[in-house]
Amino acid sequence: MVRKVIFSIAVASLVLGTAACKTVKGIGGDIQSVGQAGSDAIHKKH
Repeated sequence: MVRKVIFSIAVASLVLGTAACKTVKGIGGDIQSVGQAGSDAIHKKH
């Protein structure tokens, strides 16, 4: 019984950790692209 609970917690932690890592990486990429677009707009020659 205790092993099943510990195993379930470990699996849930692994799944949530993996999902959170991908989410943070995606947000970082979005922020980077917004910054690049802003930089391009500022430095755009008319």
